[in-house]
Amino acid sequence: MEEETESNKEPVQVVDKDNVIFVGVKPFMNYVTGVVMQFQNKGQREVIVSARGKFISKAVDVVEVARRTFLKDEKIKVDNIKISSEQFENKEGKRIYVSAIEIKLVKE
Repeated sequence: MEEETESNKEPVQVVDKDNVIFVGVKPFMNYVTGVVMQFQNKGQREVIVSARGKFISKAVDVVEVARRTFLKDEKIKVDNIKISSEQFENKEGKRIYVSAIEIKLVKE
């Protein structure tokens, strides 16, 4: 059996969750403000807007309003969009799938 040393370990990716906005039930403008603040006040180079299920369309709207209205002079572009589905078990024990989206915004 091979001993695990520093040289053959896979690098662990550390994800900074400070720049992730999770869209949910709060008012629409709260999320837009959150995106704008990440770029302007916190100086982030990239922000990820994430949502699941019925909030996916709200997340897309948040990104577009933030980019086209509040950050139009900042040269923010959509760098990547990831879609997926997550499996859950509901209260009745039935397996259900919920769609998810991650929209990555970057400052050029």
